[in-house]
Amino acid sequence: MSGSLVSPETRARVRGWMTPIALAFGKVGLTPNALTLIGFGIAVIAAVAAAAQAWVVAGLLVVFGGVFDLFDGALARATNRVSKLGAFMDSTFDRWGEGVVYVGIVVGALNADLRLAAVLATAAMVSAFMVSYTRAKAESLGFAPGTGMANVGLAPREIRIVILTIGLIVAGLAPGSPALEIALGLIAVLATITVIQRIVATISQAANQEQG
Repeated sequence: MSGSLVSPETRARVRGWMTPIALAFGKVGLTPNALTLIGFGIAVIAAVAAAAQAWVVAGLLVVFGGVFDLFDGALARATNRVSKLGAFMDSTFDRWGEGVVYVGIVVGALNADLRLAAVLATAAMVSAFMVSYTRAKAESLGFAPGTGMANVGLAPREIRIVILTIGLIVAGLAPGSPALEIALGLIAVLATITVIQRIVATISQAANQEQG
């Protein structure tokens, strides 16, 4: 399976970089689930900043939260505390945090009379949620075992975070520019393509299983 802009090798390399920092958090008493909740808190603060139209602050918090999200899994793996509950917590709060940020953007955009940005933020949120849903549903039914589905599609979460961060920061530094609309529209389009890619990959696997 292919088509992702983030290769499995890149993911593994980044996770390796995060391990020493994650272990440092563990040494001060933080658990993987505690890191998950802190990451969600960062997303909530980013949403509040976006709602207040503090676009640069929101963008910085989005990318910081995205990086911070790597620590819970890294700590769990490094300390042999990987669990189904931890995976559930991580996935659930990741989705929740992403949704909260988009809601904040919608509120901020409406208050700034940026109606197109509000519409595109809603579209981006729906498409982003579908990216996660197609992976979760496919894997729950036995397709793309492990984390295989994460490697399918143009816009996994990492790519969406980068695009959104750039759009928010540029929107804050250059008021009146269409940076936010462009970023949100790009996320909506790329995430939709990702959903289609994952549907096609699942259909292909189903066909192969039937033939086998």
